[in-house]
Amino acid sequence: MADVKAWLPWEDPDDFLRGLPEGYDVDFYAGGPRPALLDQVELYVPSYMGGGEVLDIVREMPALKVVQLQTAGFEHVQSRLAEGVTLCNARGVHDASTAELAVGLILASYRRLPRAVRDQERELWPDSYDEVDDSLADRTVLILGYGAIGEALERRLSGFECEVIRVARRERDGVHPTSELPELLPLADVVVLLTPATPETTGMVDAKFLASMKDGALLVNVARGVVVDTDALLAELGTRRISAALDVTDPEPLPTGHPLWSAPNVLINPHRGGASTAFAPRVARLVRAQLERYATGEPLINVVAGPQR
Repeated sequence: MADVKAWLPWEDPDDFLRGLPEGYDVDFYAGGPRPALLDQVELYVPSYMGGGEVLDIVREMPALKVVQLQTAGFEHVQSRLAEGVTLCNARGVHDASTAELAVGLILASYRRLPRAVRDQERELWPDSYDEVDDSLADRTVLILGYGAIGEALERRLSGFECEVIRVARRERDGVHPTSELPELLPLADVVVLLTPATPETTGMVDAKFLASMKDGALLVNVARGVVVDTDALLAELGTRRISAALDVTDPEPLPTGHPLWSAPNVLINPHRGGASTAFAPRVARLVRAQLERYATGEPLINVVAGPQR
């Protein structure tokens, strides 16, 4: 039986994956010059931050059967795939990085670290600040889109003496359905967005949603920028009634001169949720496991679109 033709985004996949499974004929592709035999590629792992070039190429792969992403989000790839191609996401890979960042954004906002950085740049040691910082202790954190990353976030919040409200699309034990958000939002001091970008979630954080948040609440978006209606957020931030900490924005990248840059009460992090040292070992374990499964005929994990294989 011929080896499976695969394109991987690492120049030395044997080293990165800590051993390349048998049964593969592998070429390196992360954009730029294409390897030969494009029409024979059966399994493809696009580079993590490769952009449109490495995604659009799937349209030119007639033998393609499996695409394994390195991202949890998959909406940017699904529309490019031909019918019959199995799409797998990287569920579990970004849990640690994204959960850590969510905690970091909360603490940076509550303890006003951006102001401390600006004061450091000015070599300014204030005699005193006009008010005490907020603490995460004794606060209520609502996690919207409670899944694997939400569970990882709750584990990290467990030592901060705060209460967690779990919300997801479907109700299950200990998790509220999104239909209860009107009653739950006024209870939360912090709302962390972890929802995928779908037609149902696009723009769900609108003027009505934001108006339901309690005075002084903090909105943390580590999901996708389109989940939040940017104009509605700008209007609410303009009142200084709530604050926001954003790893993602709409539009993205946020262009120079966009009013969100200068809005009051907002901390912007340029989409770095998954970019930490925790990423590489976790994605390597996932990809190696998938390669082994595909070569041996075991069912793939993390299938989000297309046929099960």
